[in-house]
Amino acid sequence: MPHRIVFIHLAGEKDAVPTGRLTMIESGIDLRGSRFAYGRRYVERPNALPVDPVSLPLADAGDGREWVPTGGLLLFGALRDATPDQWGRRVIENRLRAPPNGLPESIYLDQAGPHRAGALDVRESPISSASASVLPCVLDLGYLQDAAERVESGEPVPASLDIFFAVGPSLGGARPKAVVSAEGREWIAKFPSRHDPFDIPVVERAVLELARDADLNVPQTRLVPLADGRQVMLIERFDRQMHASGCCRRHMVSALTLLGRHESASPDSSYADLADAISKYGVDGAVAADRIELYRRMVFNILVSNDDDHLRNHAFLCATDGSGWRLSPLYDVVPRPQIAHDRMLHLSVGPHGRSARLDNALAGCGRFGLLRPNAAHIIDRIVRVVREWRERFEAAGVDPRQCDRVGSAFPRARDIGMQAVEKAL
Repeated sequence: MPHRIVFIHLAGEKDAVPTGRLTMIESGIDLRGSRFAYGRRYVERPNALPVDPVSLPLADAGDGREWVPTGGLLLFGALRDATPDQWGRRVIENRLRAPPNGLPESIYLDQAGPHRAGALDVRESPISSASASVLPCVLDLGYLQDAAERVESGEPVPASLDIFFAVGPSLGGARPKAVVSAEGREWIAKFPSRHDPFDIPVVERAVLELARDADLNVPQTRLVPLADGRQVMLIERFDRQMHASGCCRRHMVSALTLLGRHESASPDSSYADLADAISKYGVDGAVAADRIELYRRMVFNILVSNDDDHLRNHAFLCATDGSGWRLSPLYDVVPRPQIAHDRMLHLSVGPHGRSARLDNALAGCGRFGLLRPNAAHIIDRIVRVVREWRERFEAAGVDPRQCDRVGSAFPRARDIGMQAVEKAL
């Protein structure tokens, strides 16, 4: 049974501090369960934050109590979020010359490195040193692209490069990516892949900027050209903040963790479930704003056919004083071209389930604390921006041929229930 010490980076602290001991019950490469006990000194800290808001609340953390994950989970959600995603796993397997999914979960957790998502870290003992936290700069993107292609092909990657690829799940799924430094800030570099049906980095950047134009909360983005003419998208890390003393890590969990659910339950979940979680765990004075932001995000996903809106692609950031959780900025939004008339999102939208229609979103507005006229005005505003998607995409540098490839991802508003919205205005 591997034992690990979980560390966390707290506001105002120079170094990460130990929070408690994690025990992982493994049989070969299979994880059978886990336990966690907070350390007394950590619980007594005035600035202590809960490692996991659902399974590991601080209120009852004293006296060496040992916890198990809620909902029958094998690993605590917050630690699952700190474990590498599919791409990170491929990088680690490449590094250790292991087959796909051929390592125990404890090894993946150990190998995630200093650039994992959020503020948690996992070490072998309370006195273990943190892994080195050196980042390549944007000028190294060409080398990183070559390394990413090696990972995709299963070829060895130079040891000097592979550490930069193990990124946690809340910053993107299985696509090639790395952490880089630019302008004194940390960014996720998202590379083109040989399997892409269209120029995903360029299109993803354009759709995120479209969301910004529609008043959604979006991190800063950039495009950086490679020598061969392809482009890499950079998106600023919102789980890192720059201060005079350097880069600080922010405690973050996925929506999957905040709902205390297993990945298999994601398709049966809804945006309204997330709105309820905001009401329960949100920061006083910010709950209404975050529920409205979530509603905008849902409407935007309908209009751009982003059906990859699963619970790992929504995240929450812990307030530095531990007073609650805020909805993170938007990320991982890629339109999916399709010919189907009836479209679905991954998460349920309203009373008609996952149906990606504006009238369905309008009918479910009450769960977000919105009256129908207010919801209708929000929908109308986003529709007016998104209907100009092609002009905005081309202005953002998307080639017209790429626009043609993704055009079917943008349905006409009147074909997906805009009439009901107009009546409510």
